[in-house]
Amino acid sequence: MDVRIGQARLSGTVPAVASKSVAHRMLICAALCDGPTEIACNTTSADIAATVRCLASLGARITPEDGRGFSVRPRSGEPGHPVATLDCGESGSTLRFLLPVVCALGCGGSLVGHGRLAERPLSPLCEQLLEHGCSLSPQGAFPLEVSGKLSGGTFVLPGDVSSQYVTGLLLAAPLLDEPTEILVAEPVQSAPYIALTIGALESFGITVNVSRTEREGLPHLRYRVDPTQGRLSSPGSCTVEGDWSNAAFWLAADALGSDIAVSGLEETSAQGDRAILSVLESFGATTAKAGGKMVVNAESLHGADIDVADIPDLVPPLAAVAAAASGTTHLTNAGRLRLKESDRLATVHIVGGAPLHGATVDAANDHRIAMLASILATRAAGTTTVLGADCVGKSYPTFYQDFSALGGDVRPATEGSV
Repeated sequence: MDVRIGQARLSGTVPAVASKSVAHRMLICAALCDGPTEIACNTTSADIAATVRCLASLGARITPEDGRGFSVRPRSGEPGHPVATLDCGESGSTLRFLLPVVCALGCGGSLVGHGRLAERPLSPLCEQLLEHGCSLSPQGAFPLEVSGKLSGGTFVLPGDVSSQYVTGLLLAAPLLDEPTEILVAEPVQSAPYIALTIGALESFGITVNVSRTEREGLPHLRYRVDPTQGRLSSPGSCTVEGDWSNAAFWLAADALGSDIAVSGLEETSAQGDRAILSVLESFGATTAKAGGKMVVNAESLHGADIDVADIPDLVPPLAAVAAAASGTTHLTNAGRLRLKESDRLATVHIVGGAPLHGATVDAANDHRIAMLASILATRAAGTTTVLGADCVGKSYPTFYQDFSALGGDVRPATEGSV
């Protein structure tokens, strides 16, 4: 689907969609625990659906509850469960979280995916799984065939790779008979996402002990899970909080001159992308919470120097702000953006301060690029066409409905000029 967007100031209140980062983790824990769990989740997306689909393939029963969330009945754990095919869609989180889980279950499986997912790296996670008793087909192509039973012990990872590898091993750890230690060299990139995982595990009765140690003379963080805690235990019910990553686009639009209030966000969230508030302030904006809703105001914007090592998903909305800010914006430690749904270092270009005009933008099958272009279009003179805009379904299927409800001038490109 291609859309045309006209210049317009957005205004109103929009509820934050459910955090897919939190939803992935809660769904996996619920599918592996000792009893049923009701998960309150106000929205879903293609990535969340991928995790639900894969967990169902592993034997869990997950029932959508009419937009309210999911009712999860865990997999039985009975021996002899048939080898599953897990369709991860285009979700890197689903693939990297469930690969160690399948290994820990010892049930074997075949993991498949679409888009650029096969190109997204799994090393050195795969090497660690091989060292701990599993067999894997070669990386870089689907299907990825998995067999063998993962053993516990010590897993060692560099700190400059995806935190999703650490999360996958942490989610697998309660299924193992031996103590599990994951040593990650410091500094650890995207550490807030690991904190989300630890929080999800704690909700299901598993404590992760975190400490510092040295290995070969270098500082490492050590994450330890002791099997004496028993298996994951259902809390009965839990709630997926609002998503800061997607809300960041509305807050960025505020900084660009719109008047949007975002509800349903937790200021104390472990989500790293709540840093959007402090980063927008570094551009010269002011942020506040009024009536339980986040708002942003900016009389003028200036360039900023931003380290994005822990907040790679914020680069697209920050690029929108930087495009309207005077001066130069420097984004550092952004190399992992080449490994997203698109090569975001190739698809995001920032030229600050110049007047914006409409253009045709190829979203490159990347949900965050489509949202970036749409937010910039509200500030650009003329009409902007976003090609392949339906890719927002990966994380935010109702993005354009909310955009329109806020007064956005958006329609399918087939309907002609705006």
